[in-house]
Amino acid sequence: MNTTPLPPPSSHRQEIDGLRAVAVLLVAVYHVWLGRVSGGVDVFLLLTGFLVTGSLVRAAERGGPRYGAFLGRLAVRLVPTAALVIAVSLLGARLLLPEARWRDTVAESLAAAFHHLNWHLAFGSVDYLARDDATSVFQHFWSLSVQGQFYLVWPVVVGLAFWWAARLGRPAQRVLLAVLSTVFALSLAYSVLATRVDQPWAYFDTGARLWEFALGGLLALLLPYLRPPRALRVLLGWLGLAALALCGVLLQVSTVFPGYAALWPTLAAAAVIVAGATGSPWGADRWLTLRPVLYLGSISYALYLWHWPILVFHLAVTGRDLASPLGGIAVLALSIALAAVTTPLADRIVAFGRAGTRLRPPVVAAACLVPVLLATGAWTVRMDAEQRRLEEVLADPARYPGAAALPSDVDGAYPDPVHPPPASAALDLPVTYDDGCNQSTSGTEAITCDYGASDPDRTVALVGGSHAAHWFPALEQIAQRRDWRLVNITKGACLFTDAPQLHKGEPYTECAEWNGNVMDELRSLRPDAVFTTGTTTSLDTSAGFGEEVLVDGYVDRWRELEALGIEVVAVRDTPRLPSAAPDCLSESDSEGCSAPPGHSLAEASPLEGAELPANVTALDLTDLLCEPDLCRPVVGNVLVYWDASHITATYMRTLAPELERRLLLRTG
Repeated sequence: MNTTPLPPPSSHRQEIDGLRAVAVLLVAVYHVWLGRVSGGVDVFLLLTGFLVTGSLVRAAERGGPRYGAFLGRLAVRLVPTAALVIAVSLLGARLLLPEARWRDTVAESLAAAFHHLNWHLAFGSVDYLARDDATSVFQHFWSLSVQGQFYLVWPVVVGLAFWWAARLGRPAQRVLLAVLSTVFALSLAYSVLATRVDQPWAYFDTGARLWEFALGGLLALLLPYLRPPRALRVLLGWLGLAALALCGVLLQVSTVFPGYAALWPTLAAAAVIVAGATGSPWGADRWLTLRPVLYLGSISYALYLWHWPILVFHLAVTGRDLASPLGGIAVLALSIALAAVTTPLADRIVAFGRAGTRLRPPVVAAACLVPVLLATGAWTVRMDAEQRRLEEVLADPARYPGAAALPSDVDGAYPDPVHPPPASAALDLPVTYDDGCNQSTSGTEAITCDYGASDPDRTVALVGGSHAAHWFPALEQIAQRRDWRLVNITKGACLFTDAPQLHKGEPYTECAEWNGNVMDELRSLRPDAVFTTGTTTSLDTSAGFGEEVLVDGYVDRWRELEALGIEVVAVRDTPRLPSAAPDCLSESDSEGCSAPPGHSLAEASPLEGAELPANVTALDLTDLLCEPDLCRPVVGNVLVYWDASHITATYMRTLAPELERRLLLRTG
């Protein structure tokens, strides 16, 4: 192989700046008006791999890059703008977003600032209880987090390749080419597999994205040898741009990436880079190097950062799901204006950070994050103090009766604030979630956790999906009073049945495997009773339902338990609200957020009149959650729902005495 070195850094390629402009405009336009993902972020990942690899190779050929200096230069270039956007977004969230979203916003801002938001979102994406009806102000920082992790690893990869080449006496670029080819192949294979198994996780997984950086690195190494004729380069340039523009239209990027589908935008961008400066009046580079396009490319980083929070705040204020034509123009115009102002400001900080000692860049970058840390800390302290104050009065049943206020609630009878506060309602979950006792949607192991008495009078297993899991706080109180052992065996979005199930419209094979493992556990455990849901009120057609039903396979499963001598308590599923209670209450009163039971419940429980095995006790506890003709988000001054269908742990504990009475009455 010819060992011609990479082009020197002075040979700046303007068409790459133009490609940045195309990528950021695709990202913004698709977000603003189409509510879709364009594939433009994948272009940025490829360009990052291309530029960083080239820079590191040139530095290594001059004697080796200094790891600390490399990271310091990157930090002082990237952090100031990001820190400013985060700080302004926090202020906007405090003023414009519902209180229920504040805690999540604070946590996400810190994850964005410290470049691990992709993992924060990945863990949320596989958690069935993760709220997906409220878009994060910082969601777009996931790609910057992936890039930040790439910056930490890539100098080591390049440095080791050069060291290895010296040990072997081989040309360094050849060895690096082999290393990057291996990274590309392994990461792409993992990406394809992970996307097939668990696409929401793979979308944010750095390992599933590493091949896009590696592809850019390979392009940087091979570009000097790729010299197609000018006519072919003209064709490549336009084909690449056309493919980029159509990627988000023809592919549902957010649900099929990153896998092999992400080769579409990355190879399209690579085609534009290979085309380069054609010198032809018909070349795509002629358009890419127009002054307005180059200017957008120069502010593309700031524009990418600003457009998303501006869009989120616009949609929150207008109550729309997508921006109107004029609203979208306003969002883009404001985003471009902010990017135009903040880019030169950041450039001045960069210039200051690069002057003087080598310690200055990281110090300057760290100083830019101080306001973010102070703001998030102060905000968290205030929310925690408010929560503690409310908990002090929670013990008074006259002020917070919860379910005891039914069958009829009295509006205005409780002057104290609602508990749990809407801002922290999503944290008011059974302790089993903190204990790691609830299986995720992607897992198949039947995780079992014991609570209550070690030498019990009775053992009860709580089995099923999240609508079974939210009964745990009430059952735990009963177990403590009655000297029972309570065994938790639950899994997100998975019903306790032997029938096939769907999750997000796809066969839920993990659920089927988990169910089989649960039966093995129950055969071994032989509890006295299993407490589980007897119907489902899911209105999600992608889960295979659309009304309250006695699910196929429930009765067959209960008969299996009957053969084992295990009793079954089948509780009617809980009713649902039209929207998440905390968000709705921030914009309306309890009446406006309520719904009749018939919104999700059948006129009569499907368990009534059904031919149930003799071991089954059917319970309908709707009257502990709703008035006869209305289901409210707040009952007895206690928030009933932490979203639109899951019951808060606090409310569950208020209905424990009545649940205990009915259990003993029906089952002895």
